[in-house]
Amino acid sequence: MLSFLEARAQILAQAVPLGCESVVLSRAHGRVLAEELTAAEALPPFDYSAMDGYAVRAEDVNDRSREGLPLVGECRAGDTPSDLRPGTALRIFTGAPLPRGADAVVIQENAEASDGRVSFTSGARPFDNVRREGDDLARGAVALAPGTRLGPFQLGLAAALDRAELLVRKRPKVRLFATGSELRAPGSPRTPGQIPESNSVALSALAALTAAEVELEAALADDLPSTTQSFARSFGECDLLLTVGGVSVGDHDLVRPALEAAGATLSFWKVAIKPGKPLTFGRAGNTLVLGLPGNPVSAQVTFALFGMPLLRALQGDSAPLPSITRVILEAPLSQKAGRLGFYRARLDGQRAHVESNQASGSALSLAHADALVLMPAEASHCAAGSELDAIRLRDL
Repeated sequence: MLSFLEARAQILAQAVPLGCESVVLSRAHGRVLAEELTAAEALPPFDYSAMDGYAVRAEDVNDRSREGLPLVGECRAGDTPSDLRPGTALRIFTGAPLPRGADAVVIQENAEASDGRVSFTSGARPFDNVRREGDDLARGAVALAPGTRLGPFQLGLAAALDRAELLVRKRPKVRLFATGSELRAPGSPRTPGQIPESNSVALSALAALTAAEVELEAALADDLPSTTQSFARSFGECDLLLTVGGVSVGDHDLVRPALEAAGATLSFWKVAIKPGKPLTFGRAGNTLVLGLPGNPVSAQVTFALFGMPLLRALQGDSAPLPSITRVILEAPLSQKAGRLGFYRARLDGQRAHVESNQASGSALSLAHADALVLMPAEASHCAAGSELDAIRLRDL
């Protein structure tokens, strides 16, 4: 049985980044940059005023602050100002280009204008209140590296660099099969012994956070030939075949034999974690296969821990793993040593309140949690006040 880190390393080692495509900025949110984004020109592209005030030569202000300088006009954002003659001042507004000949802006709070002249209540130094050409980026400098996940601020920077399109990695295609004769669609007519199939909607939403495209298939009954056929037709049509349930060793756990009969080669099927020990990973040609356990918490937690990093790695994401934070246990925590535990908890600042119900079928506890607290595999008891690693669910 593999450790958590060994299993995750094996999965990520199989993640060869997908191809690339160009998309317009409005469709690039959440995508992974596949090119080096450089500045075609300096950013900012020219010196401009950072404040409302007066464009001047600093030495003129320092020489004539009391008697003032004659005003020769004004310049607003978007204007093209004339050169500033020595011994004069120009009314200027935030964002307006600094006229050639000026080297500073005196803010309006430190100036008094009257009768076509402006005097100053303080001195000036070269480039006071001026945003210099290239302050952010010199021409040709790297703005964003390949592998960057594009959020609102990265897209804003791309727009500032005058880019209308970006080269990004293709979105992974996921085909999701829930398995089990007991499953029915939520809201469908009730049948004795059946339960609503709840994992697909949660897993689809988690996959969407990585920008993957998910195709939901109808739940598969516990029938080996039809399950095998469904898997076989999916190989080559998706980047990741994701299954839920049927990966353990029971008489009706058919996913592993169906995958192998369909032509998949499986690398492992057990991981030393709790919840989620039965976990299958392999591949069939260019299609990777990830088989999750069926209990809701086990399925959703294992997908968050293994599936989401895999989907990010398929896009060349330079940071495919969730960040780790440190928390302090509010109460003692015990477990049977041997498996790394991921415990649902609510956070109050840095303090972790572990949910009392840690059953792998308790969707309620996961819905109410905002973190997974990691208890080392070798530990059987952690006292209140212990400091442990945790993953905030918002960071998945």
